[in-house]
Parts: sequence; C-alpha cells; structure tokens
Amino acid sequence: MKVTLRVLLLVAVFLLAYMCYASLQVSMRFDKEQELREKAIIARLIDIRKAQIEYKNVHKEHAADFDLLAKFLNEEKLPFLIKEGVLTDEQLEAGMTEQEAVKKGIIKRDTFWVIVKDTLFGKDFDAGDLRNVPGAGIQFSMDTATITSGSGYVIKVFEAGVRYDDYLGDLDKQLLFNLNEKAIKQNKYPGLRVGSLTEINNNAGNWENL
Repeated sequence: MKVTLRVLLLVAVFLLAYMCYASLQVSMRFDKEQELREKAIIARLIDIRKAQIEYKNVHKEHAADFDLLAKFLNEEKLPFLIKEGVLTDEQLEAGMTEQEAVKKGIIKRDTFWVIVKDTLFGKDFDAGDLRNVPGAGIQFSMDTATITSGSGYVIKVFEAGVRYDDYLGDLDKQLLFNLNEKAIKQNKYPGLRVGSLTEINNNAGNWENL
C-alpha cells in the first residue's frame, strides 16, 4: 500500500513538473514570437509616422488614408538643397552672409526637387506596402481627427495601429486573452499604435510609453 502511494505521488509530481515545463515552454514561445512580430510592426509604424509628419508639413493636415499617403510619397516632391563651399571665419567676422556669398559666387547653393519617397526612404521603398502589417496578411487601421488642447489650441492628429487579436491570433489563446485583459485594465490600446485620436501625444508610439 505504501509502495503504491509512493508511486502515485511520484507520478503526480512528475506530471505536475511536466505541466509546468510545458506551460513555460508555451509562454516562452509566445513571448519570442510576439517580440519578433512586434519588431517588424514597430518599424512599419515608425515609417507611417515619418510619412504622415512630412505630409502634414506640406498639406497642413494628415493623410486621411493610405491611398493618399502613398500618392504623396510617390508623386509629390520636396526641396533638396545642395551646398558647395562654406564661409570662412574671416568672412563671418566681416559680417558676410550666405546670401551675399552666393551672389558673389564665393559659394553655391542649388535647390533640387526630389520625390518624397526618395527623400524619406530611398528609391526602392514600396509606398503601397506601408498599409500592410508585416507577415500578418492584414492592414493597419488609420484615421485622423482634430482635437482641442487644454489651453484651447486646435491640433490635427492621426492614429495608426493594429490589435493583438489581429497579429497574435494564431498563438496561445489564453496568453492572448491575458495580454488583452492587461491592456483593458490599464486603459491602454490592446495592440501596437502610433499617434492618438483622443489625446495629444506628439505622434508617440505606445511602445515608447512603456
């Protein structure tokens, strides 16, 4: 009887240890895959922010959708200044300005107009792919709004993001549920997001506020 009890206890201990090990392995795989996916998603969201900031610099508002943003990147141009020569210390001390030096031919300043995409990201950048969540087969959500600050300033904002359910939905359901629950309890966006439609956050990514 005692031998049987000991065997049962050993089996129970073994099963418990195995279940803990298996649970740990699942959690580690989840964390590793989440980190891998989010690294690519964050890089894409940073590109979206970069494009939206430049769009607003030109049009005084953000692009309402990815079609407008891609059209801007592919078709519109930004000034690019080429500089040849600099003023010497003696010329600066004498009060000479760059404008005067250019007129006298001492230095050269030429402005070229370059496609926005080429300026911000390089010629090989695919502006049409900006909307796609890397490796997920889905698109980012994006919207714009106008909000008023506490001091009365009217500010145009944008938000682009993707939820945990959309890019982690094929992983462990319980761990995904826990991740969403944590975000909800902390009143945070359940996923990765850049900018905000409800608060002025200087186009910050929510991963930057962790």
